[in-house]
Amino acid sequence: MAQHFLLSRTAKTLSLAQVFRMTDAEAETAFRNIRWADTNGAPVCPSCGSVEAYEARRANGALRFRCKGCKKDFTITSGTLFASHKLPLRGYLAAIAVFCNEVKGKSALALSRDLGLSYKSAFVLLHKLREAMAEEMKGRVVGGEGKTAEIDGGYFGGYIKPANLKEKRVDQSQAASFIRARIAKGTTVHADESGAWDGLHDRYEMKRINHQEAYSFDGACTNQAEEYFSRLRRAEIGIHHHIAGAYLLRYAQESSRMAIR
Repeated sequence: MAQHFLLSRTAKTLSLAQVFRMTDAEAETAFRNIRWADTNGAPVCPSCGSVEAYEARRANGALRFRCKGCKKDFTITSGTLFASHKLPLRGYLAAIAVFCNEVKGKSALALSRDLGLSYKSAFVLLHKLREAMAEEMKGRVVGGEGKTAEIDGGYFGGYIKPANLKEKRVDQSQAASFIRARIAKGTTVHADESGAWDGLHDRYEMKRINHQEAYSFDGACTNQAEEYFSRLRRAEIGIHHHIAGAYLLRYAQESSRMAIR
């Protein structure tokens, strides 16, 4: 049986224990190596891309660089989601470690207690991390010729009462259009018996499974899609307790990243 990712050495490259033992200089080095991995931690100017920069620390000792090319000053967090930061670097490294190691998410209230922040600061910080995750997935299309994808549906962020008339239940048409935009043609799509997916047969090769009869049959199943929804639902109910509709996509993207690690 394959080892679970969270038990592997790869999952333990950054831990809270490591962060709390760091000196300020070690935290700077760790942050530089993470941000400028391609140059082994050597600073790269975010304005002109030059690698010719030297340290020009502020009077209070805060790390700052000066570019020899464009003569502009920048810091280790300039151009990142931590720009104009007020927390020490160890605080941000600790937030990253906590956020990435919590498989089902981290509540802003718990993070505020862990790092000694206000709830608002913790909430904003967590959403910055989710935004960074989402940026990697922007415009991503899955599947393709010879590949498969599983789809399923679920309600999150509160209950929506279905409309009385079937033609006014817009959630079904929205689901189908969402799938068409994110699954490439030529993909074999696995889906359950829901009528929401009937309109996809003209675009994809479909394998349907009726869950009233079996969980998988004749090569068709949606177990992985249901596993993802289970993770997201546990995060909503057990960690966050409520997810506002405006932020649902960010939480969904976070759960999808955690699910594929």
